[in-house]
Amino acid sequence: MSQHHSHDTHEPPHHHAHGSGTHADHDHDDRHGHDHGHGHDHGHGHGIGHHHHGDPNTMGRAFAIAIVLNLGFVVVEFFYGYLANSTALMADAGHNLSDVLGLMLAWGAAILVKRQPSARYTYGLRGSSMLAALFNGMLLMAACGVIAYEAIQKLITPDPVAGLTVSIVAGVGILINGFSAWLFMAGSKDDINVRGAYLHMAADAAISLGVLLAGLAVRYSGWDWIDPALSMVIVAIIVWSTWGLLTQSLRMVLAAVPDNVDRAGVEQFLRAQPGVSAVHDLHIWAMSTTENALTVQLVTPAGYPGDVAVDRISAALKDRYAIDHSTLQVRLGAMPQACCLQVAAHAGGHD
Repeated sequence: MSQHHSHDTHEPPHHHAHGSGTHADHDHDDRHGHDHGHGHDHGHGHGIGHHHHGDPNTMGRAFAIAIVLNLGFVVVEFFYGYLANSTALMADAGHNLSDVLGLMLAWGAAILVKRQPSARYTYGLRGSSMLAALFNGMLLMAACGVIAYEAIQKLITPDPVAGLTVSIVAGVGILINGFSAWLFMAGSKDDINVRGAYLHMAADAAISLGVLLAGLAVRYSGWDWIDPALSMVIVAIIVWSTWGLLTQSLRMVLAAVPDNVDRAGVEQFLRAQPGVSAVHDLHIWAMSTTENALTVQLVTPAGYPGDVAVDRISAALKDRYAIDHSTLQVRLGAMPQACCLQVAAHAGGHD
């Protein structure tokens, strides 16, 4: 079986076609004078909803600025929280510290994604961006748990705090976190990893706003319960906004069909192609937070449709269905069990 590869000049191909290793296939090839199956690998740009954002260093600068600003604010917030006897400020400082760690994870993943494929990591380290998005979601949910616990404790035994100091420090937090969120706003539309960083910063700004309002309310009304009550509301908002990020990144790690890909539409499109009588072994998954991949076996009894037809199908998958990398295997006979037989043979070889 021959393999034909078509890929970008910027990176090596990432997939290989898989055919059956049975003698019947080879006999059939010899009788017809051509290959029984043709594997095409296409490494393309980015489809709908998946784009890089101009200068690749832009997000790197955003991560660096946000990390430095927020790390400095963590120190200031904890110090003044201690002076003002404000558990809310100190808890928020701990939450901000977890977000700084999350930003470091996200930045590291953004760097690892650009690593070139190797003999062992044939996809490069693209998958690290999905892991970072998952960890970011988990960190944010854990931070919400800590904040909720602190709020409940304050509801039970409220402590007097220096409301004006709390409000001033929280106001600084709004500016820093709001600016940091703005740095990630553009990239958050297309990259779940950057969106995780954006949600972190936006959530911190919301928390700082709540702390500011609570500090003013406590100062002028003396109602200490306002601080923890408002904290609980903010936690609910953060959990609601983060749940989608957490579940989406978890599905990516488990190689589920990406949310922005219509699997039924893809299969219907492939079955409707001229000469295709059946579609087998259709797999669609996320290679990273910005790239999707597909492998499929197309049965064409009339013969191999040609490179132009295969290239056209791959381009349509990219443009219509956000499939950035596609591997199409073309077979002349309908033998869906061949894949299973081959897998079983490989499994037996390792015993």
